[in-house]
Amino acid sequence: MKLTYYGHSCFEVEVAGTHLLFDPFITPNPKAATLDIGKIPADYILISHGHFDHVADAVEIAKRTGATVIANFEIADWFNNQGVEKTHPMNLGGSRAFPFGRVKMTNAIHSSVLPDGTYGGNPGGFLIETTEGNFYYSGDTALTADMKFIAEEAALKFAVLCIGDNFTMGPADAARAANLLETPQVIGVHYDTFPPIEINHADAAREFSDRAALLHLMEIGASKEF
Repeated sequence: MKLTYYGHSCFEVEVAGTHLLFDPFITPNPKAATLDIGKIPADYILISHGHFDHVADAVEIAKRTGATVIANFEIADWFNNQGVEKTHPMNLGGSRAFPFGRVKMTNAIHSSVLPDGTYGGNPGGFLIETTEGNFYYSGDTALTADMKFIAEEAALKFAVLCIGDNFTMGPADAARAANLLETPQVIGVHYDTFPPIEINHADAAREFSDRAALLHLMEIGASKEF
C-alpha cells in the first residue's frame, strides 16, 4: 500500500493496483504548483465534504480518468450535474464493498457547502478496509469520541488526520484522536496552506510523540509505503 501526498488534504493511496484519490485540491494551491494534475491517476475519487479546498480539481480529474466519485448523496448528485458520469452516493454510517475493499463513511464535525453555494449535505470521513491493510481519513473534523468506535471495528495501519487548527482539529486534539484510533502512525493534512492553518512542525510532532504516536508531515509529491 502506497500513499502519495499532493498537498493540503489531497492524497492518493494505491492499493491492490487501484488508485484512490481523496479531496483533490491542487491547481489553486500555490504550494503544489509543481504538480501536473494531468498525470495524477484515479480509479476512485473520495470526497469528504463540499468545500472548495476539497473538490477544486475533482470534476476535471474524474472526467479525464473516468473515475467513480464516492461521496455523500448531495455531493454525488452535484457531480452528476457537473457532467461526471460515474458516482456512488453514500451517507454517514453506511458501508459498501468495492473491488478494492470496503468503504465506510464515518462521522465528522464540520460544515459542507459546494463552490456554487449548493447544499453539501453532512461532512464525513472514510474508513477503508482492504486485504493490504486498513486506514482512516478523518476529513475536516473536530475531535470526536466516535473515533474510538473505528478502533473497535478495524485495526489501522495508519490514519490521515487534519491538524491545522482554526477550522479543524489542531495537533493536540489530533494526537488525542490517534490514541482513540489506536494507530501509531498519522499522516498530517490540512495545515500550512493558508495563514490561519500554519503550524509549528516541531511542536506538532511533540504532541504526537508525547502520546506514543508518530506524525508524518510529508513533502508535496512524496510517497510512503505502508
